[in-house]
Amino acid sequence: MKTAVILALVASALSAPTPTLNSRQFDLGSWASLLPKPGSSSSGFDLSDLGSLFGSGSATTTSSAATSTGTGTSTSTTGSGLSGLSGLSGLSGLGSWGSSSDSGSSSTSSGSSSGLSGLSGLSGLFGGSSTSNDVTDNTGCKELTFIFARGTTEIGNMGTVVGPKVGSELNSLTGGKVAIQGVDYPASAAGNAQLGAAGGPEMAELVNKALDQCPDTKVVLGGYSQGAMVVHNAASKLSAGQVVGAVTFGDPFKTQQPDNIENFKTWCATGDPVCLNGGNVIAHISYGSNAAEAAQFLVNAAGL
Repeated sequence: MKTAVILALVASALSAPTPTLNSRQFDLGSWASLLPKPGSSSSGFDLSDLGSLFGSGSATTTSSAATSTGTGTSTSTTGSGLSGLSGLSGLSGLGSWGSSSDSGSSSTSSGSSSGLSGLSGLSGLFGGSSTSNDVTDNTGCKELTFIFARGTTEIGNMGTVVGPKVGSELNSLTGGKVAIQGVDYPASAAGNAQLGAAGGPEMAELVNKALDQCPDTKVVLGGYSQGAMVVHNAASKLSAGQVVGAVTFGDPFKTQQPDNIENFKTWCATGDPVCLNGGNVIAHISYGSNAAEAAQFLVNAAGL
């Protein structure tokens, strides 16, 4: 039963219409709706089952960076795309498939979405907090400001798959000289159809707010899955120079350079169906293993 369910998920992903790059998006929220819920008469299911069915792969990175001789673009393949998920069996206790309610600070809005209510336990695995509000709470000026948009149905405003880990790595590299802010947008499954517009205006507003509060800070962006589309949308609403660098993970728009951002790098794990690289659904949650490299890229982009 378990194998049949998982194979059905892959078949569904691969058979989805793909007339354009912008129209194809898959996330844990929609997968969860297909799985047996606790208490049902169906056989149980947990994430540890996926490890035995899908092989690990490598992550392909594409980057562009401003240099003294112009802007260069490079593509490379790095390490195992699943190295950040060592021991998938440990994920079996994440909790139930169901609905979760996410909220930011008292000054921000809250939203609820259907998905993996137990994913809060992943914050310890990947490092960092699933919610961060250094800009909206005006916690003080730092040399670097990192604004991140989470993926569909992720908890908090940073999620758990990769955002908190990048923030943690940035803190390590800068000696704590980074302000971290998540984008408080719905991140619902329906929002995928908006191609980043569900959170792009909010991310752009956060960039402007960060620069108003701290004119000397260097602003960098990050986004995962639907959040990656948010980065692209936000960039189109900003002016050149406001953001010095951006990174995305599992990005449906991986072939598109964000507007007004010269230093850009994206990761697409081998087999990730969201960034159109195959049918390995587990690859889409492997990006914690790329956090350190992403953080180093952003620090370099900021000239720190």
